[in-house]
Amino acid sequence: MTTDILDLSGLKCPLPALKTRKALSRLTPGSRLEVHCTDPLAAIDIPNLLNETGDRLEGSLRDGDRLIFRIEKAGAA
Repeated sequence: MTTDILDLSGLKCPLPALKTRKALSRLTPGSRLEVHCTDPLAAIDIPNLLNETGDRLEGSLRDGDRLIFRIEKAGAA
């Protein structure tokens, strides 16, 4: 399965969460999205967004000033 990468480096709150929401809305259930951010608030905003959307955070890591989130699009309820 392929993973789409969304590079949101340099964007500040609330843009990373808004652009992640938009990207997730275009994915089919089971698809994966990897989001790269440099805004420290994304560590709070992205998980909160996923709680709202029901999508699953597969993992996250910090690489220097970069935050990387691996997300799986939720299936239809």
